[in-house]
Amino acid sequence: MKTVIITAHGAPSDPAPKQAVLDALAAQVQALCPDTDIRAATLAAPGALADALADVVDPIIYPFFMAEGWFTKREIPRRIAELGYQARHMDPFGVDPALPALITTHVLAELRAAGQDPQASDLMLFAHGSKIARRSKNSAYDMAQTLRPMCGLRTINVGLIEEPPFIGDIAKEHLTGICLPFFALRASHVDEDIPEALQNAGFEGILLPPIGEHPEIPRLIANSINLF
Repeated sequence: MKTVIITAHGAPSDPAPKQAVLDALAAQVQALCPDTDIRAATLAAPGALADALADVVDPIIYPFFMAEGWFTKREIPRRIAELGYQARHMDPFGVDPALPALITTHVLAELRAAGQDPQASDLMLFAHGSKIARRSKNSAYDMAQTLRPMCGLRTINVGLIEEPPFIGDIAKEHLTGICLPFFALRASHVDEDIPEALQNAGFEGILLPPIGEHPEIPRLIANSINLF
C-alpha cells in the first residue's frame, strides 16, 4: 500500500487548529482512496511531519499549497531529508489541472444563486503575493488566464495582499463583483486581511470561502493521488 502525506504550511503561532483541519481533510481523502494510506502534516506543528513519515518506506508528498515554490521545492524536501527519508513529490494543489473546471462551476453557481448574470459579473481572485517569490502571484495570474475563456464572465482580475495590485484597489473597481480567495487553508489573510480590505473599499458583492474549503476538494485530491 502506498502512503501519501498531505502537507501544508500551517500556523506557527497556533499550530494545532490547522493541523486538525488538515487531519480532517486527510480523513475525507482516505475514504475515497481505500487502497492508499493517507496522512497529514503541517510544517508548523511540532513533530507532525516526523510522525507522518514514521514506518513509511516510499512516502509520496501531496503539497496542499497554491503554487510550486520555495516550500514545495526546497523546504519540504530539506525537512524530509533531515528526518532520514526520501520522498516522491506530487504537484501542488493550486496547479491541479482539474481545479479550473471546479472553480468555474463553483463561481457560476454562486452567481446564479445570487440572481446575477455571469456575463455582466466580475470575478476577483485574491492571493497572497510576495515581493520575493514571484511564483506566489504567478499561480493566481495563470489561473485567471485559464478561467477567462471558461467562465464567460465580464472580467477576471487578481488582487494581492503583499504587493500591487492590492486587494482593496481591485475591489474599488468592481464593487459588486464576486471574490474567491485563492488559498488552500483558511488563515488570518482570509479571516482578517481580505474582509478588512473589502470593507475599506466599500465592496458590496460576494465573498466566497477559500477554494481549499470547497466540498469537492477531497475528491479532486483523491483523483490526483489515484492517477499518480
